[in-house]
Amino acid sequence: MSYALLATLAIGLLGGCSSGSGNETSAAAGAAPADAGKQVTLKVGIFDRGNAPAGYTATDNYWTDYVQQNFGDPNNIKVEFVPIPRNDATDKVNVMMTSGDAPDIVFASTNVLTPYGYAKDGGLLELDSLIDQYGSNLKQYLGDALEVGKVDGVQYSIPGRRVNTGKYENLIRKDWLDKLGLPMPQTTDQVYETLKAFKEKDPGQTGGKVIPLGLSLTPASIEPIVWSFIQDGLTDEQRYTLSENLGYPLLLPGHKDAVKFLNKLYNEGLISPDFALDKDEKQVFQDVMNGKVGMFSDNLGNAYADNPGIAKVLTQNVPNANLVPVDPYTNNAGKHLKPEYDPTGFFLMIPASSKRGVEAIKYLDWMAQPDVLFTLMNGIEGEDYTLVDGLPQRNQSVETNKRMFNSNDIVMITQGEDFGSNEKNWAAAAAAVPEQFRQNVIDAYRMSLTDTIRYANFTTPIEAENKFMPTLRDKYDELIVKSVMAKPADFNKVYDGLLKDYMASGGDAILKERTEAFKAMAQ
Repeated sequence: MSYALLATLAIGLLGGCSSGSGNETSAAAGAAPADAGKQVTLKVGIFDRGNAPAGYTATDNYWTDYVQQNFGDPNNIKVEFVPIPRNDATDKVNVMMTSGDAPDIVFASTNVLTPYGYAKDGGLLELDSLIDQYGSNLKQYLGDALEVGKVDGVQYSIPGRRVNTGKYENLIRKDWLDKLGLPMPQTTDQVYETLKAFKEKDPGQTGGKVIPLGLSLTPASIEPIVWSFIQDGLTDEQRYTLSENLGYPLLLPGHKDAVKFLNKLYNEGLISPDFALDKDEKQVFQDVMNGKVGMFSDNLGNAYADNPGIAKVLTQNVPNANLVPVDPYTNNAGKHLKPEYDPTGFFLMIPASSKRGVEAIKYLDWMAQPDVLFTLMNGIEGEDYTLVDGLPQRNQSVETNKRMFNSNDIVMITQGEDFGSNEKNWAAAAAAVPEQFRQNVIDAYRMSLTDTIRYANFTTPIEAENKFMPTLRDKYDELIVKSVMAKPADFNKVYDGLLKDYMASGGDAILKERTEAFKAMAQ
C-alpha cells in the first residue's frame, strides 16, 4: 500500500472513527468463530483537540461512557477510543497505518481521493455485504450519499454527511469600529484602511500591543484572504487543471496578489508578527481573547462555541467587546469569493487488516438511529437542552458545557443536524451558544455561503498528488512564510523562486496529470 498517500488526508478532517473487519469478504468479516460469546474490542479513533475540561479526556468522558453503556455492553463489545492529536493528525495517522496499528476505522477529508488510492492498493475492506447485513439505519440516513464512497461500483468507504457546507468565518471588533466612527468594511481596500486605523488609533487601548489582523499559519487563517483574490470567470479547464488538492489555490490567477497583500500588511505591522510560529491557532486565539486583535478568520462556528470559548472569554476580559462576523474581502469582480465544503464532509474507511468489520458497521448503524443521533448531538432533554419551536436550545450550565465538549467528534457519520432548511439549521447551530452570540452565529453561517466555490476534484485518483502532496504542503508553508516576511522590494524574487521550487518538487507533475485527466474527462 502506498501509505505516503495518507499524509494528505488530515487537512480539514472531522471526527474520529470506529473499527472494522479485516478480511475482504463479508463471510469472514468481523468476529472469528473463536470470538463467539467473548467480549471483543472495537477501536475507535477520535480527535484529541487538547480542550477537555477538568476530569475528562478525549477518550474518557460522558459520551465515551454513554457509547459503552448503550452500544458496547449490550453487544458484548469493549469500545476503545484511540486519541489522535488534532494538530498532528496527518503524521499520527500515517504512522498508525504504516505500522499496522491504526484504529479499526480510519478517516479522511473530502478534498482528497484517499479511498480510491487505498482501494486500488487493496488496503480497504469491501463494505457492501456488511452494510446490507448490519447497516439498515446507516443506509436510510445516508441514502444516495453512500454512492460517493464507491470505487468501481464497490463500497470501500462511508461518506460522512455534512449539513452546513460553509467553511470559514471572518470576525471583527465592532466596538473598535464604533469607537473610531468607522463603517463595517465591505471591500479589501476598506479592510486595509480599517487595519491601519486600528494600528494608529489603538481603540482597544492595548498600550502599543495592538494586532490589527490576527494571523496564524493555518488554512482557517489564510484561506479566507487568499481565495478572495482569485479572479472571476475561471474556465472549467482552469478549475480542474489548476486546483490541486493542496486546498490553497496556488496556481489559480490571483494567488500571488493575495500573498503580496499579506506581505504589505506584514511589513506595515498590521498582522501578527509571529504568525509563522503559530501552527495551531493557539496564539492568535489567545491574542483575541486578551483584547489585542481587531480582525481574524477562523473555522465556521468556532469563535462563538463554548470551546475554545473565544468570544465568551473575550467579553469576560473586555466587558464592552463586541466580536461580530463580517464578509469584507473582495476579488477583481467585487465578489466575496470563498471555498465551500462538499455535502459529503469526510470518509470513514475500514483497513483490510482489521478484524472487526461487523462490529464497526453495527456501531455506525446504532449511531444512525434517529433517537441515538439526536441524543449524541444534543445531550439529554431537560438537562442539556430544551425544545424551542421544535429546535433543541442548549442549556448554558457548566455541567452541560463540560459534557458536550466533544460530542461532535463522537458523531462520525455526520457533521450537523438537518432540520429541513438552511435557516433552521443555522438557528439550531445558534441555539447551542450563549444567547448573546446567537444572531452572530446565524450571520456567520449566512455569510459563509455567499459567493462560494467548491474544489474541483476528479473521480479518479491523481497519482502525482498522492506521491508529492505531503512534500508540497511543507513547500507551500515555506512559500507563504518567506514571501510574506520578505522586504517589499524582494517580494517578486522570493515568491517566484519559491514557486519554481514548488513546481519542480512535484507541482509540474501534478499539473501535467490533471491536464491529461481533464482532457480525458472532456472527451
